[in-house]
Amino acid sequence: MMATAALATFDVLVLGKGMPVSDAEAFLRKRLCDDLAPQELEIVDESHRHIGHAGANASGVGTHFRVRIVAGAFKGLSRVQRHRLVYRALQDDDSGALGCGIHALELIALSSVEESSEA
Repeated sequence: MMATAALATFDVLVLGKGMPVSDAEAFLRKRLCDDLAPQELEIVDESHRHIGHAGANASGVGTHFRVRIVAGAFKGLSRVQRHRLVYRALQDDDSGALGCGIHALELIALSSVEESSEA
């Protein structure tokens, strides 16, 4: 079940930019909200910076992302364990590949406690 606070935060940070959301960005949002119920979620499509590189497409949209996520689910977990939770949420099948054509993900995953201490 999606947390209302997670959707409100996402809407402000990402949809509030006034930019269209790609299928891949919408995929990230849905999967991360459904599986991890984040208190904060920031998704930035940096695909335009990777045109001509491996895994990029000609449009410069929807292949390379930077994600910052704050979730209670990360409390007490190591960085590797947090990243595994995120990648598990984003896998389309048992192959281990990320869904929706996503090639690269820069990830910052914090627990709610860590986010509070950063402020």
